[in-house]
Amino acid sequence: MIGAIEAGGTKFVCAVSDDNLNIKERVRIETGTPEESIPKIILFFSKFDLEGLGVGAFGPTGINKNKPDYGFVRKTPKPGWSDFDFLGTLRGSIKCPIYWTTDVNVAAYGELQKGAAQGMKEALYLTVGTGIGGGIIHEGKLYSGYSHPELGHIAVRPSPVENDSFSGVCPYHNFCLEGMASGPSIEKRKGVKAASLNDDDPAWKLEAYYLAQAAVDYTLSISPEIIIFGGGVSNQKQLFPLIRESFKEQLNGYVQIPPEDKYIVHAELGDDAGITGALLLAKQVANGDEKAAAYHVYKP
Repeated sequence: MIGAIEAGGTKFVCAVSDDNLNIKERVRIETGTPEESIPKIILFFSKFDLEGLGVGAFGPTGINKNKPDYGFVRKTPKPGWSDFDFLGTLRGSIKCPIYWTTDVNVAAYGELQKGAAQGMKEALYLTVGTGIGGGIIHEGKLYSGYSHPELGHIAVRPSPVENDSFSGVCPYHNFCLEGMASGPSIEKRKGVKAASLNDDDPAWKLEAYYLAQAAVDYTLSISPEIIIFGGGVSNQKQLFPLIRESFKEQLNGYVQIPPEDKYIVHAELGDDAGITGALLLAKQVANGDEKAAAYHVYKP
C-alpha cells in the first residue's frame, strides 16, 4: 500500500492505493490550522501499513535537503503554517519513506506520467486557484534549483483595461501574477467567487490577459514543449480560447511554438493530477528508486 497527500491552500486530499495506483480510500480535509488539519491526516493514514508516501505541500516550502528548512512550510499568509515543520510532524507518526515536494510539482509529475505531457521531456504545469504556483519538468524530471520555482510571483504588467487601478491581492508583491490572476483577485474585483461568474463576463478576458502574459514569459525563459493549466479557476472551458488568443497577440510571432491549442492546454487529469503524481512518487520511494526521487526523499 502507498499513500499520497496533496496539501493545497483550500483543501488537503489524502489517498491510499495499491501498487497499481488503484485508490482504495481517499478523504478531503479542509485546510485549517496545523492543529486542526494534521490530526485528521494522521488518523486517516493510521489505518494502513504504508510502504511509501508522496507529499505535495503548498508553498513556499523547503525542498532542499541540505538546508535547515527542509520539510518546513515557509512564510505564508495561511494562519499557523509559517515556519511549520510539516515533514517532521508527518514522519513522527508515519514510519515509511516519504517523497517530499510541492503541490504543483506532484501535479506536474502526474501530468507527465499519466496526463497531457506524456512522452515529453520539457513541460510546465501551472495551477490557478486560491494561489498560483508552477512545477517544471526538465529532461523528464522535476526541476528545482536552490529552492523550488515560484512561478506564481513573477511580475506582470497591468492590463490596459484596469491600468494601475488594481495592484493585486498578494501581501508580498504588487502586480505579481498570483495577486492579479488568482481566485481571490477575481473575487476582490467582482465581489463574488470566480465560479459564480457567467461565461461571458468580462473578468474572463482580463484573467486570460494575465495568464497569457505569464505563458509568454515562461515560453521565452523556460521554452517548454507544453504549458498545462490546472486548478479551480482554470476549470472554465471558455477561458482557454481567450488565453490562446491573448498569448498569440502578446508573443507576436517572436518564436515558433506548436499550435496554440496543443501548446496551452487544460490538465488532462483535471483535479486528480496532484494526487496521481503524489502516488507515483510514493511508489518510487516504496520501490527504493532514490535516483528518481533525487534529494526529496526522506527515509526513516
